[in-house]
Amino acid sequence: MLRALIKSMRLRQWPKNVFLLAAMVFDKQLINVTSLVHSLIGFFLFCFLSSGVYIINDIIDIEADRKHPEKNKRPIASGLLPVTVAIAAASVLVVLPLVGAFLLSPTFALVALIYLVLNLIYSKWLKHIPLIDVLVLAYFYVIRVIAGVTLIKVERFSPWLYIVTTLFALYIGLGKRRAELKLMAENAKEHRRVLDGYSIPLLDQLITIVSGTTIVAYSLYTFTAENLQGSFAMMLTIPFVMYGIFRYLYLIQVKQSGGAPEDLLFTDRPLQIDILLWVVAVLIIFYIIMR
Repeated sequence: MLRALIKSMRLRQWPKNVFLLAAMVFDKQLINVTSLVHSLIGFFLFCFLSSGVYIINDIIDIEADRKHPEKNKRPIASGLLPVTVAIAAASVLVVLPLVGAFLLSPTFALVALIYLVLNLIYSKWLKHIPLIDVLVLAYFYVIRVIAGVTLIKVERFSPWLYIVTTLFALYIGLGKRRAELKLMAENAKEHRRVLDGYSIPLLDQLITIVSGTTIVAYSLYTFTAENLQGSFAMMLTIPFVMYGIFRYLYLIQVKQSGGAPEDLLFTDRPLQIDILLWVVAVLIIFYIIMR
């Protein structure tokens, strides 16, 4: 049962919360001990809170998951984790992180509460509305960035990163919907009612629009953001972003994967190398070239 509980917590989803560290890194406070400690504590609090949210989602989606060819193996849907135990675990994983968030920063706790409430509203209603569902999913990533901003004394953080985060998350969300629609075929709406409002051509058009806009927005950030101090060095990271977007597009359209983007992060070697190179380049530019 403990193993089933840990699986339901979806530790593989925790890397999503790395967006909470964006404010610290891009505000050049990675070497500030106070900012680093606060951001890391906030990161782990959000990890446990998000795990509680995932368990709640699985409880709500239990019947739909049982009809899915892959999600029917989830602990709650398969019966490995009793619903009563799942409810108790979710309660602990929600309440304790919120208390910890308040002790860390009342503003951070407010953002965490908004994240929780919006997730509950999403699970109950918003995820069934085409287009609104992916927009809300994208906003979850933005909330993580905002949460990170509340934990530090912002000096040079660029609002451009909110725009880039929104577009990137929207791109991932649309890719996920396409992969789900492709996987479920004619049974798609039985698993997710919202998929009945999508089609492969529509999603392909939206993905094309968002992917191109993401590249443009990131490119504009690299030479217009005030926190770059007039340096154009960040423009050197544009190819890494372009390759990452192209690679994900390749994976969802050619390899027919992408239904679980977090799995690609752990399994696709070219994507891993690209992300690593981008991270290294950003750290070198911010903390060596522009120090």
